[in-house]
Amino acid sequence: MKNVAFYTLGCKVNQYETEAVSELFEDAGYTVVPFDERADYYIINTCSVTSMSDRKSRQMIRRAKKANPDSIIAVMGCYSQTAPDDVLDIEGVNLVLGTKDRASVLRLIEPLSSTDKLNAVTSVRDNHTFEELTVRRCMDHTRAYIKIQDGCSQFCSYCIIPYARGPVRSRKEEDVLKEAQALSDAGYKELILTGIHAASYGKDLGDTSLWELLNKIDKIDGIERVRMSSIEPMTLSPEFVLKIKDCKKLCPHFHISLQSGCDETLRRMNRKYTTEEFAGVADTLRQYFPDCAITTDIMTGFAGETDEEFQKTLEFAERMQFADAHIFQYSPRRGTPAARRPDQVAPEIKDKRAKAVAEVCERSRTAFLNRHIGRTMDILFETRADDGLYEGKTANYINVHVPTDEELSGEFRRVRLLCVKNNIIEGEIVE
Repeated sequence: MKNVAFYTLGCKVNQYETEAVSELFEDAGYTVVPFDERADYYIINTCSVTSMSDRKSRQMIRRAKKANPDSIIAVMGCYSQTAPDDVLDIEGVNLVLGTKDRASVLRLIEPLSSTDKLNAVTSVRDNHTFEELTVRRCMDHTRAYIKIQDGCSQFCSYCIIPYARGPVRSRKEEDVLKEAQALSDAGYKELILTGIHAASYGKDLGDTSLWELLNKIDKIDGIERVRMSSIEPMTLSPEFVLKIKDCKKLCPHFHISLQSGCDETLRRMNRKYTTEEFAGVADTLRQYFPDCAITTDIMTGFAGETDEEFQKTLEFAERMQFADAHIFQYSPRRGTPAARRPDQVAPEIKDKRAKAVAEVCERSRTAFLNRHIGRTMDILFETRADDGLYEGKTANYINVHVPTDEELSGEFRRVRLLCVKNNIIEGEIVE
């Protein structure tokens, strides 16, 4: 019996797709082993959102070949889609797939020898068909991801993803609901809806929308929580929020990509909102979802960003009081308009700005956590953490650890929140 190992870089969509391909191999009789073990086949699902992602992808390819020089290595994902020849030139790579036709990887890889080279990447520019990949389980035994959409048509000036993923394609509503029901039947209590640009769900179908899908998933028995992944600010209009506010299972946690707190920078990024519009979205959410967690992404050092512009981002981040933030430095992506700009920001300035905005967001995160001390909340437990305590999350995505000898994976408990330690709240089970 042959074995196969997988490694995933990047977003939750990539994780979902890796799990779906893994199940294809298992159904064909393969044994899936950890990536650091010797395997006959290695499948690496790549990311290309930053240059660091590209570098990490290359590192994992070399690690796999070192583990078994006779192995067959397939590389798929966004890095493969945007630079297939570069990937195929890496020593040890035998098969390159992009961000479509992943279901064919088994058929393509089996005839290959360790010296063969096959580029199976095809264009996604005119791809308007959602590739149906399904999962029966997830690596997280408590929460399950469902991919509802692929592609992006926004073309932010810094972003390679529209070129890597193609235009928006939504999954048929009946297929999403069927998979949601199957995951519920398998015992999952929380579903996370994910996509490359999930806010666009349904726009290409014409007979459904994201808010309609949320309302239908809300009625599935067995599912206790439904969580949205990253969503664009202008999707969360007052009209949209009014249509989802009565979803009983929708988690009050909204990850809304800001990128910059300066209107001039947002225009150069080709982001389609202003800071005041973003603030209005946050105000609406906090009105209808009290104690909701609003988390975000903030980029520092975008091309042309001046000290004055960055100061506006700092002040806006302070004003927004985010529950958490992913801070990252702008990385020019070959083929995007921003990469061609002559006014690139020096790496040391990007780094300094990233640290400054991280300090602001760390303070607001601590304040958000402290506001919950003394409350009793429902925790969905996941696994035992490194500190020996059992780990779980509130509906608004606070990480909570409690002392217990019980095995609580997949169980809900009422927990009193006692104190904040290292961005984690420690609590005690009360019922």
